[in-house]
Amino acid sequence: MAEMKNEFHQPVVGRRAFVGGTLAASSLAFLAACGKKDAPAAGSADAAAEGVTLNFSINNPVCIDPYNVQEDQGTQVEFQLFDSLMKYDFKAEDLKPLACESFEASEDATKFTFHLIEGAKFHNGDPVTSADFKRGWTRLVSPKSAIQVDRGPSQIAYHLSQVKGYDELAAGDADDFAGLSCPDDLTFVVELSAAYADFPYVCSHPALAPVPAAADEDANAFYLAPIGNGAFMMKPGTKWEDGQYIDLVRFDDYYGDKAVVDGIHFGIQKDIETSYKEFQAGNFDVADVPTAQIDACKAEAGESKDGYTMSEGGRMLLGSEPSTYYLVCNTTVEPFNNADFRKGVSMAINREAICKSIFKGTRTPADGIVPPGMDGYREGAWEFAAYDVDKANEFLDKVAPMNGDSRGIEMVLSYNQDGGHKEIMESVIGDLARVGITVTSDTPEWSALLSKYDNMDFQIGRLGWVADYPIMDNFLYPLFHSDSLGGDNKSGYSNPEVDKLIEEARTIVDDTQRVAKMQEADAIIGADLPVIPLMFYTHTLVGSSRVKNLYIDPQKKAYLARAELTA
Repeated sequence: MAEMKNEFHQPVVGRRAFVGGTLAASSLAFLAACGKKDAPAAGSADAAAEGVTLNFSINNPVCIDPYNVQEDQGTQVEFQLFDSLMKYDFKAEDLKPLACESFEASEDATKFTFHLIEGAKFHNGDPVTSADFKRGWTRLVSPKSAIQVDRGPSQIAYHLSQVKGYDELAAGDADDFAGLSCPDDLTFVVELSAAYADFPYVCSHPALAPVPAAADEDANAFYLAPIGNGAFMMKPGTKWEDGQYIDLVRFDDYYGDKAVVDGIHFGIQKDIETSYKEFQAGNFDVADVPTAQIDACKAEAGESKDGYTMSEGGRMLLGSEPSTYYLVCNTTVEPFNNADFRKGVSMAINREAICKSIFKGTRTPADGIVPPGMDGYREGAWEFAAYDVDKANEFLDKVAPMNGDSRGIEMVLSYNQDGGHKEIMESVIGDLARVGITVTSDTPEWSALLSKYDNMDFQIGRLGWVADYPIMDNFLYPLFHSDSLGGDNKSGYSNPEVDKLIEEARTIVDDTQRVAKMQEADAIIGADLPVIPLMFYTHTLVGSSRVKNLYIDPQKKAYLARAELTA
């Protein structure tokens, strides 16, 4: 998913420890046998205080309805309300069933059959059936769905682009999603238009959840107060109060282990600094930490041993995330249509200095677009994502030789100033000045900046990408495939060889061979350098002294149902 407007919106899992190493589970295992749902780890209710509400600070979400959860703030809320078919267990480094008991895949990876958990209910008491999954997936894609008619198109429908009938449904030429079928209430069958062995990972996305009939009966009411199948439900009589709060309570008819705490109060704050001040005042149990406060907070709260679990003596989380902060180049305009120029710019940037001076060493210099925790990550994969002023000058000399202390090139760097980006971009500007490039800042508001990117009305700008699911495909296809032009491929990059390799990789069932094919595509992209990776993200979250135990995974999803608070 695209990273949002400021440092408040940063889900992540990356770096060398996506939780200690390789993330991807074997798709061969998926194809050879069905998976069984693991019961969630039970919270120690007897050791924790019940009858309490956990106060969690967030920024105002874009959406909390599954149909359009596109950033981590809205996803945080939606994740508590809904269960999708699968979940990625970062601790076990394994993909597991969640709302299903088991699943099977055809040998050619074009058909997946999910067997739902019997007895699961929605928060309104309706049983969860296969038809509810079909409804939930269809409304993401169909422009005729009640929610899209009411609220506009989903920005995340592409997750289902591999499902048969997607194009017809998305175009409004069909009312039914041809690739989805429901042989009975507990069997959900998905047929793809082409082989895609990684599809079970897609099914772990929080947006691919079931929705009850009520979602279509009153789309606007559901949008503000979704009725899910998760461990928490909207507090009765409340809705998302825009810019203020979202209140949830425990769902006692949940099919899995019941939540330990009684409820969650999501307090909506305008920015990270305000949020942290409220945290310091004792009004929040969980909040993001401003960069300037990281050292002091770490000393006071203690650093978590694994980077993801808050507990006594270690409530500051600094675990790595599957996210990359990068500069996107408009490869359709001069001088960024020249790969040598892009390489020169990239090698002139001191990533290490940015990570150390601005982020106190809590971020890692990026050596490619794919974060280290991903299966297929290779250290130093992108040769030109490295700091080397001499080589930078060599490449830039090919485009515009130095004349005195200038190359006679003026470029425009676009970015939003909020969220701490200004300081990062100023460091980049200083580095480029040292190799003779004059940079002018273009700093529109976030929405206007996105419009510039969509209209290719820019030269170079800053963006971030957060893994929706931990596979290379989730970085390479949306950011660099020609089919993604006009969408998340903001660089205008199109390479038929890259397209072919990604498409071939998607059809390969064998894990090792599929990843190897993706690595081939990644190598070509790295040589072309349509984007300039700068750094990989990490958590910067802290818990209050009330937090006895809370796990927040690398993608920044908080497992609040298992949270334990002291009295």
